[in-house]
Amino acid sequence: MNGSAAKDLVRDSAWRSPWVIGWLALVIVVLVVNAVMIWFAFATNPGLVVDDYYERGRHVERTISSRQADGPGWVMNIDTPDDVQAGVPTVVRVVVVDKAGQPVSPDEVTYYAYRPSDAGQDFSIPMVEEAPGRYAIRTRFPLSGIWDTLVAVRDGGDEHTLGQRISVAQP
Repeated sequence: MNGSAAKDLVRDSAWRSPWVIGWLALVIVVLVVNAVMIWFAFATNPGLVVDDYYERGRHVERTISSRQADGPGWVMNIDTPDDVQAGVPTVVRVVVVDKAGQPVSPDEVTYYAYRPSDAGQDFSIPMVEEAPGRYAIRTRFPLSGIWDTLVAVRDGGDEHTLGQRISVAQP
């Protein structure tokens, strides 16, 4: 092989083509981004998965079925404003009436707020009776996003709950 043939071979090499270099760079970028995403998935795991999820789910189902069968037939309604904003005081009300529509005065009413993506932000507040059968709290949600709320009404040894999912906006 003479000198000009060797230069032609180097000049015609696929590695010198901008298309090959571009595709190779694209593949490397995709692999690096995927590696970073996998690292973030493990580093920021909220740990929301429990080991005995199946048994816990069956227990919840049995509990709900038995409570519905044994329940007093109360009607509970949560009144959460539509425009809840993070860090802004919000009044949440709950109305509890019996089958005949008469107000119920249970022993205790508690408001629970759960953040599905961050258990460290969960909180609970006892509700105050405003009027017979009507309870309220004034609270602030610390973060915007989706919150699962639950009102637990305890009367004697029984507890009755009502849940609601709300969306908290940025202020």
